[in-house]
Amino acid sequence: QHCCVIVIAHATAGMVDQTRAEQEKHFLTASGNKEPFPSLFDPHSRELSVVVPSYNEESRLPVMMEEAMEYLEKRQKKNPSFTYEVIIVDDGSKDRTTEVALGYTKKYGADKVRVLTLKKNRGKGGAVRMGTLSSRGRLILMADADGATKFGDIEKVEAGLENLSPKPENMAISCGSRAHLEKDSVAQRSLFRTILMYGFHFLVWFFCVKGIKDTQCGFKLFTREAALRTFSSLHVERWAFDVELLYVAQCLKIPIAEVAVNWTEIEGSKLVPFWSWLQMGRDLVSIRLRYITGAWRLESPRKTQ
Repeated sequence: QHCCVIVIAHATAGMVDQTRAEQEKHFLTASGNKEPFPSLFDPHSRELSVVVPSYNEESRLPVMMEEAMEYLEKRQKKNPSFTYEVIIVDDGSKDRTTEVALGYTKKYGADKVRVLTLKKNRGKGGAVRMGTLSSRGRLILMADADGATKFGDIEKVEAGLENLSPKPENMAISCGSRAHLEKDSVAQRSLFRTILMYGFHFLVWFFCVKGIKDTQCGFKLFTREAALRTFSSLHVERWAFDVELLYVAQCLKIPIAEVAVNWTEIEGSKLVPFWSWLQMGRDLVSIRLRYITGAWRLESPRKTQ
């Protein structure tokens, strides 16, 4: 029986395709010229990179971007040494997400806003990974395109990161968390969704990640070193990628802070309730199995094309 599990874990464990299509190697400048994306392997040249995974977000992206850019510009005016970039990753959208995103490149310049358009849909995890691997920040923030978390809450998450010590090899992660809102949200959810949610929490705790109440909040801040180590090892590209990310971080003994953030339910959530939960449950079990059996190993970061 054990052998069977190991064989299945190994047989189904593919590595993520890390190669980039030609169009994924470049971003467009405000004047429409192509420039090559830098690499996470290069030294940082900005204080902060914000990676925004976006799939069919032409209507919600502007709300989030207006808030984010207002905050970032204000902060830069107050403190000129605060440099930033926003990388909007269009995850193979079928709508005008890329065009809408490029509007911000035109408005603020490609040094501040870059658009990475993926040739095919990879899933949120794949989009975040591709954006992170193209970023220049000393700190890298992953932020959802729906603007469910107030962008100003980055300061809370930053404080959480600063308070972590020691930071081995400068690796640390700070996760925004909605756990403090759970009582209220349970009151508004159907019994079925509540059961699914608690079932998912239990699976996360049982198989993968201990001590973090909310693994799924899309507001996470990494030091560049932590991003390099964790994103080099990722295999899951869809919903459960946050769990694998934190599982890998815990295996590598990277300290993780969990910080309460404001969060509002935004219309048009992408989660298809039941099938996504099943897929996530399956992914959680396979994450654990594949690492235990050695089908997946923690990669030491290597240059990828």
